Amino acid sequence: MPREAAQLLHEALELPPEQRVALADSLLDSPDIEADLDAEQAWREEIERRIVAIDEGSARLVPWEDVRTRLIRRLQL
Repeated sequence: MPREAAQLLHEALELPPEQRVALADSLLDSPDIEADLDAEQAWREEIERRIVAIDEGSARLVPWEDVRTRLIRRLQL
């Protein structure tokens, strides 16, 4: 990841949750490319599979603080 992008990500992770969600939504809507409908369906199926795994208790969940710490360490290369 280019240094500028890494810095932007680091700053974005410092935003309150509502602002991070709004930013992520804006970024996802920004590409000027057509959606791959097969990929869209595959993601829907994957999301459903993961929801079921969480509900059944078979998924290994990682606390957000652990994930955040790993991301910040990775960005500080």
